[in-house]
Amino acid sequence: MKKLTGIAGIALAVALLAGCASTPERDPQIDAAREQITILSQDPLAPQVAARDLDAARSRLQEAETALEQHRPLPQVDHLAYLARRHAEAGEARVQAAHAQQEVARAQEQRNQILLAARARQAEAAQSQARMAESQARAARSQADASAAQLADAQRQLEDLKAKPTDRGMVLTLGDVLFDTGRATLKPGADLALDRLAHYLQEHPNTKVVIEGFTDSRGSDEYNDELSQRRADAVAHALMARGMPADDLRAVGRGKNFPVATNDTEAGRQQNRRVEIVFSDANGRFAESDLNEPVRR
Repeated sequence: MKKLTGIAGIALAVALLAGCASTPERDPQIDAAREQITILSQDPLAPQVAARDLDAARSRLQEAETALEQHRPLPQVDHLAYLARRHAEAGEARVQAAHAQQEVARAQEQRNQILLAARARQAEAAQSQARMAESQARAARSQADASAAQLADAQRQLEDLKAKPTDRGMVLTLGDVLFDTGRATLKPGADLALDRLAHYLQEHPNTKVVIEGFTDSRGSDEYNDELSQRRADAVAHALMARGMPADDLRAVGRGKNFPVATNDTEAGRQQNRRVEIVFSDANGRFAESDLNEPVRR
């Protein structure tokens, strides 16, 4: 009995060591978030105009670091790091807007000084300088408007976009609630999710997407391949109906390949029945090279 207990203890220790080894001590997403937070915190205007963003970014970063230390799943760690980065980006946009506002004030002050000095100089020279100052003020206001728009876009993405960072790029998962069981016709409840997705793509016209359909393991390979393709096509057609160019969309059926959960339970099968939206970068390129190639059927 003592010998068996000793063997069990060794096996447990080996399992624990293996579990620790499977989780990296460092995470690129965390490092990137930490660097972005550091840059934001070093700006002198950050404590005045972006304190809440900076606090939120630091909190999410702390949660990500804690999750990594606790050996929680990497996608969960990376998602927390992604939220930290998005908060930092919102803070950076707010700081840039504040800098631009300062430029507006300085340009306006310069214009006022020029107008005062013009009274003692020739009228033509004074007017020329005033026009130059006014042009500078308009440029500064344009910069302020652009920074404000960037801030609004960053906040909207942080609140509304549910995509998660992966090795394949940003991926948005739509569950099987979009379809009835065994069917590829979109349910009315899918409209809200597709409206939000189409709105995002319209605001980012250089972004392309690959729409991938997945099924659970029940049924034949041929049946699942065909069903997953029809579901991916249904989402693509719904986006095209909302004004998205066909050239920016590509539908791919993955069948029962690449499950994200066990197929031995109903809950696991429900997770595997899904449609994933893979986003390109701002230049229309995907992280995985095969996503940049035409689909061959």
